[in-house]
Amino acid sequence: MTHAFSVAAYRTRRALARRWGDYLSIVVLIGLLGGLALGALAAARSTESSMAQLARSQNVPDLFILDGYYNPTVGLQSGYNAALLRTIRHLPHVKDVRSEVGLTIVPVTSSGHVSSAALGPSSYGSVDGLDFLSNRLFISEGRLANPQRADEFNTDPATARQLHLHVGETVTLGWITNAQGLHLNGSPIIPRTQRTRATLVGLGATPFTTLFNDESSANNTQGLIFTPPLTRRLAQCCANDMISGIQLTDGSRDDALVENELHQVLPKGVPFTVIEAAAQEAKAARTLRPDAIALDFFGGISALVMLLIVGQILVRRASSRAGDLAVLRALGASQAMTAADDLIGTLGAILVGAILSVLVAIVLSPLDPLGPVHPYLPTQLHVDGVILGVGGVVIAVALAAVALVEAVRWTPVRETARAGRIRRPVWGGLTTGPLLSALPVSATTGVHFALDPGSRRERVPVRSAMLSAALAMVVVTANLTFGASLASLVSHPAQYGWNWNYLIDGGGGLGDIPQHRSTVLLNADHLIAGWSGVYFSALRIDGHNVAVMGGTPNASVGPPVLTGHGFDGPNQVVLGSATLALLHKGLGQTVSVSSGHGVVSHLTIVGTATMPSIGVAGSSHLEMGSGALLSYRLIPPSARNTFDSPLPGPNAILVRLAPGASNTRAMRSLNVIAAKLRLQVNGGSILGVQRPAEIRNYGTLGNTPALLGGALALGASIGLALTLVTLVRRRRRDLALLKTLGFTKRQVAATIAWQATVDVGIGCVVGVPLGVLAGRSLWVLFARSIYVLPRPAVPLGTIVLSVLAALVLANVAAAVPARVAARTQTAILLRAE
Repeated sequence: MTHAFSVAAYRTRRALARRWGDYLSIVVLIGLLGGLALGALAAARSTESSMAQLARSQNVPDLFILDGYYNPTVGLQSGYNAALLRTIRHLPHVKDVRSEVGLTIVPVTSSGHVSSAALGPSSYGSVDGLDFLSNRLFISEGRLANPQRADEFNTDPATARQLHLHVGETVTLGWITNAQGLHLNGSPIIPRTQRTRATLVGLGATPFTTLFNDESSANNTQGLIFTPPLTRRLAQCCANDMISGIQLTDGSRDDALVENELHQVLPKGVPFTVIEAAAQEAKAARTLRPDAIALDFFGGISALVMLLIVGQILVRRASSRAGDLAVLRALGASQAMTAADDLIGTLGAILVGAILSVLVAIVLSPLDPLGPVHPYLPTQLHVDGVILGVGGVVIAVALAAVALVEAVRWTPVRETARAGRIRRPVWGGLTTGPLLSALPVSATTGVHFALDPGSRRERVPVRSAMLSAALAMVVVTANLTFGASLASLVSHPAQYGWNWNYLIDGGGGLGDIPQHRSTVLLNADHLIAGWSGVYFSALRIDGHNVAVMGGTPNASVGPPVLTGHGFDGPNQVVLGSATLALLHKGLGQTVSVSSGHGVVSHLTIVGTATMPSIGVAGSSHLEMGSGALLSYRLIPPSARNTFDSPLPGPNAILVRLAPGASNTRAMRSLNVIAAKLRLQVNGGSILGVQRPAEIRNYGTLGNTPALLGGALALGASIGLALTLVTLVRRRRRDLALLKTLGFTKRQVAATIAWQATVDVGIGCVVGVPLGVLAGRSLWVLFARSIYVLPRPAVPLGTIVLSVLAALVLANVAAAVPARVAARTQTAILLRAE
C-alpha cells in the first residue's frame, strides 16, 4: 500500500502539471453551485425565523394586552390605570411591564385650529419606556426621541407624508380631554392652555407589531409617538386606551398561565384582547413560508444539479483513463495502484471545492433573510453552523464516494470482466425495428445514437442525457405548477376565507350596526344575494384565549368549510385548523367555552374552516387557521356592543352579491346604505377583500419567484447542455465513420439534431408528469400549512411551451459540436484504426 501510495502521489503531481484545468473545473463547480445551494438553504432558515431575530434585536415583550379603555357608561373614566399596572407588575411570572396610551393630541395651527387631516392619524404616548426601551422603534431617518424630554417625538414615514411633516420641524400640538371629546363637533379650536410644541426628530415604526398587519391597506403606520414626560402629563385627562407590553420571567412558555391571571384582574368593560409575541412570530413564519419553501426548493435543486454535473465529470474522467490504466497494469502495476491512480488529486479537488462552497455561502449571507423583515436587521456576514457544516460534509462525502466507486469500477480487472458480458441495447429492438423504417437514414441513425450507449471503447452517456432532460423538465414543470397555484390562490379570495364580496364594518370590529334598519335596507337591495351579521370578540376555549366570530346557525354567508360542516345550532362550533391542533381535539369532540366571567358552555366541534383575517382592528382576531365560528349569543352583550349603542346590532355584515351584479353599482348602493345607517360616526366603512398577511406578503416577493424559477431552469439547462455536448463529442468516431460511408455535412448535423431531440423528448415524457405531480404535491403541502383551500392549478399551455423550448434548447446546445463534427476531417479521427 505504501508503494501504491507513492506511485499515486507521483501520478497526481504529473496530472496537476498537465491537467490542472480538470481539477480547477471540479473545484469551481463545487464551490459555486454548492455555495449557491448552501446559501439558499441557510437563507430559508434565516427567512422563516427572521421575526424571532427581530424580536430579540428590539427587546420585544412576551405579551401585549389592551388593559385600559375609556368608557364612562361602565365607569371607566380614563384609558390610563396606574393601579392596574401595579397589580400586573406583582403577578407571578411577570418580570417587567411597560405601557403606552392612546392620546387625543394632534398637530394644530398657531391659532389652535385642528384640520380634518390631523384628526386621521393616531397618537400614542409612552408611559414608562414602551417604544423606546422595550419594543423599540426602528428609526429609518433621523434619531430616536430622547425619552427624558417632553419636546421631542417620532412618527412613521406614512404619517409624516400625510401630515406634511419633516424631520427637524417643530410642531404646535394640542390635546383634547376625554370630557371634551364627548361633545366634539367639526374642527375644534384648542385653547392655548392645551397646547405645547415639540420637534419631530426621527421617522420610524415598531415593525414587530405593524409589519405583518393583516389589513390590505396597512403601510406600517404607527402614528405620532410621544415620550414619557409628556405622556404622564396627559395620561389622566386625555388617554382613551392603554396597551401594555409584559415581559415574563420564563418567556412565552407561561403565556397561557399569565393570560388567565390577567383575565381575572382586568376591570369589567375592558375587552380582553391579548397578542402573544410567540404567536406573532409563528404568524410571521407562516407568512414567510413561501419565501422559505422557494429557497429550500432552489437550494435542493441547485445541490442536485451540482452533484449531477460534477458526478458526470468524475465518471467521464474515470472512464477516459481506462486506456492509461490498462497500460499501467501491463507494466506491472497492482490492482491497488490502478485504483488509487489520480485519486489523491480528485479527492483533494473535492475537498477544496466543498470548503469553497461554504465560503461562498458565507459571502452570500448578508443577502438574507428574504422578505419584509430584512431592512430591519443588520446587514452582516453570519454563519449557519448546522446548514453549512452538515451541507459541506455531505457534499464532500457524496462526491468522494462517487470518485471512489468510479476509481474501483474502471480498474483494468473489472473493465475486462465487463467486456466479457453480452451487452444488450438499452431499448431492446426499438433502434432496429420497423418503427424507424419510414424515416430518413439521418433520422434513423440519430435515434440509434440517442438510445444506444455504443461500444466499449467509446461509451456514450445516453442515460445521463435522458436523466438531465428529465431533471430539467421536473424543475421547470414543478416551478410552473407551483407558481400557477400561487397565482390562483391570490386571485381567488374564497380560497383564503373571503367567501363573500364586501364587508360592512361598524367601526374597527367594535362598532354597532343597527339591526332592524340594516335588515330592511339589505333585504330591499336586489344586487345582494345573501348577507349575515357577525360579532367579534375573544372567548376562553378550553382555557385558551381564542378570537371568535359570532353568527347565527345555518347562516347564508360564512367562511368556506375545510372539513365537516358549518355550525347548525348554538351547541356547535367550527374551528380553524391551527386552533383545533392547539386544543388537541378532533371533529366530534367537545370544548368548554366561556367569557371568563360567566356561564361555561360545552360545544361540539363539527368542522374546520379557512378563517378570514377580520375582527377587532389592532387586536388578536381571526386569521387563516386561527379562530372559531359559533353562536353570537355565547358572546356577552357587553362585549358584543362595547359602546352600549342605543341601537345595538352586529359589528359587521358579510355581503354576497347576486350573480352578474356589477361591483361598481353594488359599491355605490352599499355606500348609500352605510350613509343611512350613519356608520361613519363610529368610523365604519364598506370594505372589499381584506387579504391575510400570508397573501399580502407575496407582493413583497416582487420578482423573486420568477428569478428563482429562472435560476433553477438555468442550472438544470446548463447540466443538460453539458451532457449533450459530451454526448456529441463521444460520437465523433461514429460520425467520422458515417462520413466515410458517404454522409454529407447536412446529414451529420441532422443526425445529431435527431439524437438531441429524442434524448430530450424522452426526458420530457418522463419529467413533465413527474414535475406536475411534484408541483401539485408541494402546493397541497404548502396550502395545508397556511390553512387555505388546497386547489392546485396546472398551466397546460405554459408547460407545452416549456417542452417546445426544451427541444429548441437541445438542438441549440448540440448545434455547435455538431458543426465542428461535420467539419472535422475523418482521417484525423480514424488514423488509429
